Amino acid sequence: MSTTFTKHHSSFRDPSGFIFEKEGILYRQVNQVFKESFDRFISSGCYDNLVKKGLLIPHQDEEGNLTGSADYYKTIRPAIIPFITFPYEWSFDMLKDAALLTLQVLKEVLPYQLIVKDATPYNLQWYQGKFVFIDTLSFEKYNEDEPWIAYRQFCECFLSPLLLMHYSKSSLHELQLAYPKGIPLKVTKALLPLRSRFSLHTYLHIHLHANVSNKKSTNQKSAVKFSKQKMLNLVSSLETLVHKLQGPKQQTIWSAYYDEAAQRKEYLPKKQQLILDWVAKLDGIKSAADLGANDGVFSKLLASKNIDVVATDFDPLCINNLYATLKKSGEKKIQPLIIDLSNPSPSIGVNNNEHSSFSSRLKVDLIIALALIHHLAIGENMSLDQCAELFQPLSRYLIIEFVPKEDDKIQLMLQRKKDIYSHYTQTEFEQSFRQYYVIKEKQAVADSQRILYLLEKK
Repeated sequence: MSTTFTKHHSSFRDPSGFIFEKEGILYRQVNQVFKESFDRFISSGCYDNLVKKGLLIPHQDEEGNLTGSADYYKTIRPAIIPFITFPYEWSFDMLKDAALLTLQVLKEVLPYQLIVKDATPYNLQWYQGKFVFIDTLSFEKYNEDEPWIAYRQFCECFLSPLLLMHYSKSSLHELQLAYPKGIPLKVTKALLPLRSRFSLHTYLHIHLHANVSNKKSTNQKSAVKFSKQKMLNLVSSLETLVHKLQGPKQQTIWSAYYDEAAQRKEYLPKKQQLILDWVAKLDGIKSAADLGANDGVFSKLLASKNIDVVATDFDPLCINNLYATLKKSGEKKIQPLIIDLSNPSPSIGVNNNEHSSFSSRLKVDLIIALALIHHLAIGENMSLDQCAELFQPLSRYLIIEFVPKEDDKIQLMLQRKKDIYSHYTQTEFEQSFRQYYVIKEKQAVADSQRILYLLEKK
């Protein structure tokens, strides 16, 4: 048997096992060192309980040592996560729900005499319309002689960004890009306003926690018994705090975009129908990305045709509103993300490949980019060549809308800046995109001067 495999770049921190790919299939190896904990997790019924409740990604057992590793104990094949995302791409409520799910999983495993040894948002992913825990090797035997080992990690990875956004009323998701291992308690404490000390749970989990952490030696072990009831009290306190936190609510200039667009009598329905007609002509469209999705009108349109959609926008409020709508409706085909296409998520971590870039992760059948090109070309000063280069590697098909300079939205943008965009014309647009695409169809959108294009990559 061939032992040729590729170990996942981010799967090196935990000696319990690792993720690897072989012949195009993703597996997880369980190492000998984790044998006892893994067997307890499975035989106790804890795994079955978590999967049944939709809290943990399911897996199936695989025969044989596929890596040839001397550390090998077992190989499992987890269910496929269609698109991997990272916490610095999530909106406030997405991170909040991920925090609550982590605490729920912890409560679920305690009756089985198990504990969650990690509390990082990287252990959660979007699966079938909601977050799910993906680290099957994160469960080990509960020891009441020791406090929860992942407590500080939870506070730094979840509480810190949530609290900072709650008190500032600003979306600070980018902070998690600067602090991928969690915002240090001392940093959070310094940034929080004085009034945060008057919240009992914030004081306990951030301010007092930071003070104790600074004084206590990392080698010093607690002599206090940490009973299951104390653990449940801790979880209850954390849940109470997280439930109370609220993200930014203020409207932005783009958060009501489609409310305004709907006032143009024929524009929105005609554009929707045209896109449906074009998509119906394309073969094998199973996945798509709606870049500049706003409130998700067109993402929902694609999802109604059984297409899996990654819906992105640079506006955190738009994405948070979309997430709330999807959560309420139970829609499973749309995954919302905060992505600024002029500065998309980069590759970060060890050797700059531990967490890959947004562009390298996104590979779909179809991209739709509606009312977007002028934001990149005029709002962000990107050349039309750069815009074409941005889209080219992401999909085979591209439906993109060209918004002429005479459009009201562009005129509004130009009120705030000098018009230096002589290159921004329909002719230049077509020349730039023809470098990578064949123009299959183009059509003016009713009740506007906008042009919709269906492009296919050369």
